[in-house]
Amino acid sequence: MSTPIVDANPRDKLQRGLDKEMDEKILRMVEPVGPPSIAKVKAWIGGNAYGFFDHITKTIARKYPEIFVPEWLYGGKKYGWSLRYKKSKSFCTFIPEKGCLKVLIVFGADERRKVEDILSKLSSSVRKQYDATPIYHDGKWLLLTIDSNGILRDIETLLEVKRKPKD
Repeated sequence: MSTPIVDANPRDKLQRGLDKEMDEKILRMVEPVGPPSIAKVKAWIGGNAYGFFDHITKTIARKYPEIFVPEWLYGGKKYGWSLRYKKSKSFCTFIPEKGCLKVLIVFGADERRKVEDILSKLSSSVRKQYDATPIYHDGKWLLLTIDSNGILRDIETLLEVKRKPKD
């Protein structure tokens, strides 16, 4: 299923997508003092989501050794802290929210073709979300909530489209 290309500023589109999911309560880690500690992340997102966070960050370290250095980014009071994995281009960004963990993966044109080749291997909820995500001039910004082992496996599969693992 093809989604029409929409021309918009990436920050604007991310803001619109995230604003839809946010009510005005504080969902993000917004303290500007410095990057959050692992203990603060765990307390903020909760034990279940932290299990997914721990698993996926260790998986990235194992499958992509010495490629990515995780970097905490502060997006201001509205967006708070996020953990980005990037080499020359974005790999993925984890967004800790109150009680849950989200991941943002941006797929360029070549990557979208590869994703469409493996869509049938993904869960129906991820396929639906992927199909519903608009395409912008710089790619398809897929935002997923990691709330099950199935979603976690789908994210690992999608990340393998972004970059082939070393193992």
